[in-house]
Amino acid sequence: MMDVLRSIAQIRQRLERERRHNARIALVPTMGALHEGHLALVDAARRRADVVVMSVFVNPLQFGPNEDLARYPRDLPRDQALAEGRGVDLLFAPEAGEMYRGDGGTRVIAGDAATRWEGAIRPGHFDGVLTVVAKLFHIIEPDVAIFGQKDIQQVTLIRSMVRDLDCPVELEIVATVREPDGLAMSSRNVYLSATERGDALVLSRALDAAQAATRRGETGAERIRGIIEAAFAAVPAVRPDYIAIVDPDRLAPVDTVRPGTIVAVAARVGATRLIDNAIL
Repeated sequence: MMDVLRSIAQIRQRLERERRHNARIALVPTMGALHEGHLALVDAARRRADVVVMSVFVNPLQFGPNEDLARYPRDLPRDQALAEGRGVDLLFAPEAGEMYRGDGGTRVIAGDAATRWEGAIRPGHFDGVLTVVAKLFHIIEPDVAIFGQKDIQQVTLIRSMVRDLDCPVELEIVATVREPDGLAMSSRNVYLSATERGDALVLSRALDAAQAATRRGETGAERIRGIIEAAFAAVPAVRPDYIAIVDPDRLAPVDTVRPGTIVAVAARVGATRLIDNAIL
């Protein structure tokens, strides 16, 4: 039976007991509103560890003043049922006051790669992400942490933090989980109307077109950008924020694509902002 723990002291005490039995511990960090994409991370964690810890915490530090913190979907009883059904052993669900005590002024500052793409649209977002992930690594002390490819810039920055701060944790990145029609699973998909849901498919179609071009031998980044822009132009209701064709380490723009080059897109569908990516 899964235990739900709400305080840092509780989760530390419980995990200390597990470590006395030499248990290998995996962490699956989430903001709740679980879907099959999150549960695929649990499956990967089960393969890598004896004890699977999932965190459910809507992190206020990664939301800007005009973003959707207040309306971000929250349903802890549903999340508990899904997590337990998939094999989570411990659910860590703290309140904001538990995670950020005192003035909460200490932050992890992300590097230059955090100023591009998502970071340019959402200033300070990745400082908030890295701060909460660093806290979870210190609280849980996992042997392995599982993240999803869909948040590719986040994953890249976490990998850099682990390297730069010598965090004693392995990372496993799980491929994006998609709906049968190709839409990347996201907690924000619940905001979409039926019409918007159909329009949102242009994100995955645009990435598929880029992949198809590279399979035909295309290596010019600007020509691939043009293919993606043409796909978006066919669905004017979807407004792209950016189309990034970048190297996988610094997330800097490239002129020529190679195996491993990342194509990342962000777009607004009605009032909802979605992201997706492909690794060429």
